[in-house]
Amino acid sequence: MPPLAHELASPQQLETPDTLHTKEWLRRYQRIRQASERLCQPLCTEDYVIQSMDDVSPPKWHLAHVTWFFEAFLLAPFQPHYRPLDPVYDHLFNSYYETHGVPFPRPHRGTLSRPTVADVYRYRAHVDAAMAELLESPPPEHAGEIVRRVELGLHHEQQHQELLLMDIKHILAQNPLCPAYRDDLVSPPEETPGDLAWLEHAAGIREIGHDLQTGFAYDNEGPVHRQFIEAFQLANRPVTNAEFLAFIEDGGYARPELWLSDGWQQVGQAGWQAPLYWVRREDGWYHYTLGGLRPLDPQAPAVHVSFFEADAFARWAGARLPSEAEWEVAARDVSMGGNFVESDHLQPVAATARGSAAAQLFGDVWEWTGSAYRPYPGFRALPGTLGEYNGKFMSGQMVLRGGCCATPSDHIRPTYRNFFPPHARWAFSGFRLAREA
Repeated sequence: MPPLAHELASPQQLETPDTLHTKEWLRRYQRIRQASERLCQPLCTEDYVIQSMDDVSPPKWHLAHVTWFFEAFLLAPFQPHYRPLDPVYDHLFNSYYETHGVPFPRPHRGTLSRPTVADVYRYRAHVDAAMAELLESPPPEHAGEIVRRVELGLHHEQQHQELLLMDIKHILAQNPLCPAYRDDLVSPPEETPGDLAWLEHAAGIREIGHDLQTGFAYDNEGPVHRQFIEAFQLANRPVTNAEFLAFIEDGGYARPELWLSDGWQQVGQAGWQAPLYWVRREDGWYHYTLGGLRPLDPQAPAVHVSFFEADAFARWAGARLPSEAEWEVAARDVSMGGNFVESDHLQPVAATARGSAAAQLFGDVWEWTGSAYRPYPGFRALPGTLGEYNGKFMSGQMVLRGGCCATPSDHIRPTYRNFFPPHARWAFSGFRLAREA
């Protein structure tokens, strides 16, 4: 592996070591790494190896890949005496870093019965021990760079914690038994969100994006730049299951005039008639959750909808999706509290806010925006291999904002730009409406 010590030293990144001591970063490292393993505790061994579609990765692959990230980008360049547990893992668990090496093909991750689940946990322990040694006594000349990469690696692991829950849900949902991932999830509160209200936002020039010199953010969140935003109105909460059901009952999936051309083609090819995981039975609608098959909560935000479905609903409702700049302006002064993974619902719950208060901008569901995932003015990807983290995906994707019920609460920011293809539905994705003032 070539040395990578220079790759994060760019004008986009902090140039001095973080104020936290590396031993404090070790404690944070251990906390986040343990959280990944706790998410997998309810799984049976057989659950770890299934790949239910190309976009889903087996849980054991997630556990190994996030471990590979620390091995490739910290231990290899900064720990001279480090020895890999198995050199072949550098190929098996490389996701898409082509400048690092040849990744194992994503659609075939489910074909790997070996290394076993036990082998993967041994791999994690091997890397964790080496990381503890590195963070206990880092080379002084590389301490700042090590801290920056540890921080990036931990946010990367938190991304995969959310992906783990998304993928586990998709894997278990394929089983006609509708098995629950957990049967002890916290019950949602009984709330009635009330009628949708519109919140006014004035026109003006706004600063959008994250100052990459002030605290952690991914490179795609910056640089800060100015945009003129016309006056707009934003819904005070996301669209609910009851509202989406009205769209279905009005023939929403059978009316081509509501759909973008690619979306209408997807409806026909995939046979969509409702959001992912919805099931219609004689006594009403149900949906599959990580707690098993449950009656649909009409008051909770609609979830597992694609951009195409969100866009069609908005057109049916005489509205539109907000741009990501509009969403960020609305979220700037809102508390980032919400239904995150720590709430232990692992499912969106009904809003509690009423009227003039913006509810659920953070947590519950990732909110589709009407913005394509493209670079901000002045964007520069990180140099070297780590530059492949975000920049090369800026084509054919739409931006989502705000986090969801599977997102760790200390992983989200108002400027965070998630992205998925417009047909994707297995993420915890929902939406809220916007319209011109």
